[in-house]
Amino acid sequence: MTSDAPAATCASWTREAVAGIATQPGAALPVLAPDRTPVIPDMDVWDMWQIADAAGATVIRGGRSWWFFLAAPQFADPEARHDVARIWLTSHGADGWRAHGPAFPEGFTPGSREWSGSAVLGADGETLTQYFTAAGRRGQPTTFEQRLFVTTGRFLLDGDDARLEGWSSPEEFVAADGACYAVADEAIAPAHGIKGFRDPGYFRDPADGREHILFTANAGWNQGPVNGVIGIATRVGGRWQLGTPLLDASGVNSELERPHIVVQGGRYYLFWSTQARRFAAGITAPTGLYGMVAETLAGPWRPLNGTGFVAGNPPAEPAQAYCWWVTGEGEVLSFVDYAGLGAAGAGAIADAEGRRRQFGGVPAPFFALRFDGDRVTIAA
Repeated sequence: MTSDAPAATCASWTREAVAGIATQPGAALPVLAPDRTPVIPDMDVWDMWQIADAAGATVIRGGRSWWFFLAAPQFADPEARHDVARIWLTSHGADGWRAHGPAFPEGFTPGSREWSGSAVLGADGETLTQYFTAAGRRGQPTTFEQRLFVTTGRFLLDGDDARLEGWSSPEEFVAADGACYAVADEAIAPAHGIKGFRDPGYFRDPADGREHILFTANAGWNQGPVNGVIGIATRVGGRWQLGTPLLDASGVNSELERPHIVVQGGRYYLFWSTQARRFAAGITAPTGLYGMVAETLAGPWRPLNGTGFVAGNPPAEPAQAYCWWVTGEGEVLSFVDYAGLGAAGAGAIADAEGRRRQFGGVPAPFFALRFDGDRVTIAA
């Protein structure tokens, strides 16, 4: 960090920790042989989050868990999906996945597209609060501006189906300050990746009941291209206030995506996903699920397994999956990205036709984690 960095309560993910990944055993996921049958006909799905209660437990209704995915039509080039993404409701049960329609009415949200967030079901079993990212602005040219919004509606079962209704007007509940958190408002994506102020992940601290939102961001005090941080905002007196980042990866990684906290065995586990190409020059690490652990939300935070690496794509298929989301029960879901390419990964694809042929756009199989203090590993 520079001398203008936040206070010492902000943990650092260091090059020294990441260097240990090269000799870390047992964190590679199996090679996938995915079923590419779309969850939503003629559409791709990717980043996901489940409906959970305020304590983080996965909500089960009608014998099913309920999940939101980002979704888009199956374009000739799957990379075009990010520019039209909308949030869809799905569910998972003994018969697999079902689609239940868009989360919001057409034209309801203020962005030109909807990006990732989190969803919390109230104690009444119906009131649903959705935190989400509005990317760009509706009716304007496409940009990479990112803003955090919240809306509250109702989640109702209707036989084997479900419906979402009664959404309140979306409210921008917190904004980047440009000092601690860089403002994400780029019109053109730079080669090293866009700035972030997205992926609001809800967390209620069991120690005191206070509510927090974690988010993907970049350091406002560091103008370098590799300055990823995990930010936090806290509800105080009915308003959300920005806090010091939980984690600073400046000089290590530029993009710590979909941050969320799971409490297991009295410890706090902070998870995020990142891609191999987001590490700084000179660092070799896989696309995967990473994390830290602490005894309290305030830290001190320590890299899980000594490195921060928890689970990731195997060397034989380095691009096969992405966006790992850990539930309160320790189950993990991701989506199939570019699978079946061999060790060359996405680098083996020369054009849009190749990307379309190899892109999954479907949920990957669930797997479980084993929690043992500062060690979190893939369950056998």
